[in-house]
Amino acid sequence: MAPSFAVHARRGAVALACAVAVGAAAAPLASADEAPSAAASSSAPTPGAQKLPKGLYGAKDPKFDAVWRQSLAFLAQDAVGVTPATEAVDWLTQQQCADGGFPAFRPDTRRACEPKKGEFSDATGAAVQALAAIEGRGADVAKGLDWLTRHQNKDGGWGMNPGSPSDPNSTAVVIGAFAAADKDPGKVTARSGRNPYDALRNFQLGCDAKQGERGAFGYLPDKDGKLSPNGLATADGALAARGRGFLVAPAKQSGAQPKPLACDDGAKGDAAKAAGRQGVADAAAAYLATTLSAGDQHLTSAMPGAEPQPDYGSTADAVIALAAGGHKDAAQGPLKWLQASKSGALTWAKGDPGALAKLVLAAHAGGADPRAFGGTNLVEQLNATGPTPAAVSSDGEGKDGEDGKGEKDDKDDKDDDGGGTGVWWVVGVGLVAGIGIGFLLSGRKKQRL
Repeated sequence: MAPSFAVHARRGAVALACAVAVGAAAAPLASADEAPSAAASSSAPTPGAQKLPKGLYGAKDPKFDAVWRQSLAFLAQDAVGVTPATEAVDWLTQQQCADGGFPAFRPDTRRACEPKKGEFSDATGAAVQALAAIEGRGADVAKGLDWLTRHQNKDGGWGMNPGSPSDPNSTAVVIGAFAAADKDPGKVTARSGRNPYDALRNFQLGCDAKQGERGAFGYLPDKDGKLSPNGLATADGALAARGRGFLVAPAKQSGAQPKPLACDDGAKGDAAKAAGRQGVADAAAAYLATTLSAGDQHLTSAMPGAEPQPDYGSTADAVIALAAGGHKDAAQGPLKWLQASKSGALTWAKGDPGALAKLVLAAHAGGADPRAFGGTNLVEQLNATGPTPAAVSSDGEGKDGEDGKGEKDDKDDKDDDGGGTGVWWVVGVGLVAGIGIGFLLSGRKKQRL
């Protein structure tokens, strides 16, 4: 999953110093360790220029994904009943700009943010989701939502930065932010009257696509206006179409297999697309399930000219998306693949808070035990990447139990459209940060894992 780079720092790999636009088929990496906000602000430090901030999770250079990985870490901890240290939460809230937006990393909080290029939809959406899960941070959440509302595009979606073209990954993270704050994303409308779900539909391949590509999401159209299937974008789109964020309650039933897009010969335009949010989500989930089954239960991504490699972040995002739709059986294959030592996922995630958080969230959603995931205690490893937690639940369950913060009942998924990180980022010369995001930033751009 590597959308062309205009963004995605969704979710995930994120080397973004010199943004290089790659073809739409090559979407930014968005994995757990990646941060979607790809472009770094001019005030970002160079590696080794300063000590890592107190309260920050992870030991890697924070330039591209600090806010992203911190936010994912908080969400994963919330899922398993861990309360982050106050200093860690304070660090995240201090990253917030005066206008409510968040940068990828703000080394000197005394300096004003650069509104157009230094603040990111993905970082803001992820931070809002994380802070909505923490008691007493309602004012920070409200400021973040106000910023997102002000920067909504005419088509109802969001791009990486204010004014940049909408993409499915950024739009998905923002949908999750409103949902986490118990706001109906479908009622967040641009002046045009379009909402985020309208924007998502623009990126889904319909009946006029090849049979094996129907239901998938593309990242951004190529120069000819054509979309190509993108794993990360599809996982993000499938999750967001259900009005969900990164934190998804465990699927309680096996659930039916997702329904593929039903097509009539000769269908064109809107008639060739999935109907309603439920149809959009089901078609995307069906594409994911089919692609995973055909690919040894994992998604892949590739840099231009290179052989495809396992995309751990996007695979974790796919597990979350399938579980969110109640497709527990379909989520088990990729979940088991992530646990297997031969997959390399546990090695990929070791020591990386964003990647570890993605695996914790996937395990939680799929019904596995994050404390015994392929023989590894992911929760213990995640906690070790940051300040000692303020509290750890004795039963290992999030404070909201199985109804994680921001969750919605299945009936909400039946509303109509109006109702309501690795993938890689190629951005700096030779730099790549991967996380898969989903929930990228993660590709959920390249910023996401």
